[in-house]
Amino acid sequence: MTELSRSSSALIADSDSTRRAALDSAQATLAAEAAGLTALQSAIAVPEIMGNSFTEAVACIAAAEGRVVVSGIGKSGHIGRKIQATLASTGTSAIFVHPAEAAHGDLGMIEARDVMLLLSQSGETAELAALLEHAARHAITIIGMTSSPTSTLARSSSVVLCLPRSKEACPMGLAPTTSTIMQLALGDALAVALLERRGFTANDFSAFHPGGSLGALLRPVRRLMHEGAAMPLGTADMPLSVVIIEMTRKAFGCIGIVDADGILIGLISDGDLRPALMRNLDSTTAGEIMNRAPITTHGDVLAQEVIHLMTAGRKAINSLFVLDEAQRPVGIIHLHDLLRTGIA
Repeated sequence: MTELSRSSSALIADSDSTRRAALDSAQATLAAEAAGLTALQSAIAVPEIMGNSFTEAVACIAAAEGRVVVSGIGKSGHIGRKIQATLASTGTSAIFVHPAEAAHGDLGMIEARDVMLLLSQSGETAELAALLEHAARHAITIIGMTSSPTSTLARSSSVVLCLPRSKEACPMGLAPTTSTIMQLALGDALAVALLERRGFTANDFSAFHPGGSLGALLRPVRRLMHEGAAMPLGTADMPLSVVIIEMTRKAFGCIGIVDADGILIGLISDGDLRPALMRNLDSTTAGEIMNRAPITTHGDVLAQEVIHLMTAGRKAINSLFVLDEAQRPVGIIHLHDLLRTGIA
């Protein structure tokens, strides 16, 4: 047996002997963190425990003329960065300020019209002192997220989001695990409550997420469609011989049939055309074989809705016409256009 084979066998044997222990550990970790989230949910449900504080925090942030300044250090700092990113991406202007950097000049980034969201599990994080002093000096509202209602952070805060005490998943009770999950979930709850309060829409969301597949999903179809001369169009009296030429030249697998006012009155797809090829192509007209109720869309519909429209039926639609309010074609979108953006 080669050295590599012996090494692989040892790994496999080790994996077999420890598999159950690893799975048991994972189950215990998830159970502890789930219990923490359940405790948090219960606390928010009771006004006197956290419900009132949560609604007050939402109101403070919504009323602020400036930004939400999020800060924390260590694991709380990492969670704080994620909370700041979620707030910013859902319409609440927010920045993250590292507490150590704040004491070395970054306090200048924080204005009196801002609101501070400070995270500290113990509430006694020494590095937050400069931020607390700055807030007191300029009468800046502080929302403190901590597990200690009697801590320095809690006493210095206008609003205290006091996390319920829950067992850390770490068997030694030392590594922040359950507590950071609770911080993260509470930050998400704030962001979503603010999103809903502002009436933040998918179109608003797309403005903050223009890149990647998410940005593509939230892009209105008018930004992806082919316009003008690229559209395959014809009239009801057009002979099928001409229909075939137009469909072949434009390569969308279909042709839109319009009336004298340019209104879409039908569509011929490859599937509609094939049975008609046995007819006289010069005497048979588009109006005789066209689908008089084609599926269409409008320019402000998001790409994610269009791709669902094209693929949700029993038979996938390869191309879709985009119409204006008068039902005139202003563009056409092919399924491949959507796929190229990274949507699917």
